[in-house]
Amino acid sequence: MKSLLRFCFKKYKMNYTQLFNLIKRKKSFLCVGLDSDIEKIPSFLKKFDDPVFEFNKSIIDATIDFTVAYKPNLAFYESRGVKGLESLQKTIDYLNSFGDNIFTIADAKRGDIGNTSKQYAKAFFEVFNFDAITIAPYMGKDSVSPFLAFKDKWVVLLALTSNEGASDFQYFQNASSTKLFQEVLYKSQQWSTKENMMYVVGATKAEALSEIRKTIPDHFLLVPGIGVQGGRLEEVVRFGMNDKCGLLINSSRAIIFASSDEDFAKRAGEKTFELQKQMEILLSENKII
Repeated sequence: MKSLLRFCFKKYKMNYTQLFNLIKRKKSFLCVGLDSDIEKIPSFLKKFDDPVFEFNKSIIDATIDFTVAYKPNLAFYESRGVKGLESLQKTIDYLNSFGDNIFTIADAKRGDIGNTSKQYAKAFFEVFNFDAITIAPYMGKDSVSPFLAFKDKWVVLLALTSNEGASDFQYFQNASSTKLFQEVLYKSQQWSTKENMMYVVGATKAEALSEIRKTIPDHFLLVPGIGVQGGRLEEVVRFGMNDKCGLLINSSRAIIFASSDEDFAKRAGEKTFELQKQMEILLSENKII
């Protein structure tokens, strides 16, 4: 199947207010991670010319009513070379066909000198037409600025991640006892605002969220680690939600690989429905809807 959507459809851009309105409309702040490992998708899909796209499309169709965002992880596409990038293109084209009904994040974790970042920004914001991209801030302002130059596009800066190795560098303290992840929060606020910048904070670091919120009370946070990695939704909401919700909670494997059989899409839909209902209650309790 050759996707033609990108040639006939212009993606609806999404700003801060529109993202908040989408959350209220769907009564959900769920992001589904499309970590679509070709070795793990149901074997019967291998009969298709592009099994990964068929898998993604089925997952999207089953979950879109309960989901505000999708986050393809680039590793699972780039590792397959040209075929993988074709799967990615078809997937983002299909997502963009839903217009303002969905927010898209390229989980690419880019971050390089300005000249290179400019090309990365063009790739993900113009060619693939994502709404947002994850960025590693280690190289500083000039590696991030090219992404911020795009109107109504978002930078998602890595701040405090959920992996075990986060403690290797992110908790390093300077002479003023400021941790490295805190310095990322302080410094990056000089580069842009809540209107086009959000931060990655892992769900397994929920205890740090209340302190983080003192520094960035209004920004959106992309929170991975719910489900397989052990993060708890209620804890993240208690410490991290603000009056505009301010959270996109990502779940990947627990949803997309809920089943490896022919009912994989149905099971993914059931999982997202369960999470959406939990989120609806939490949004109501916090007087957001």
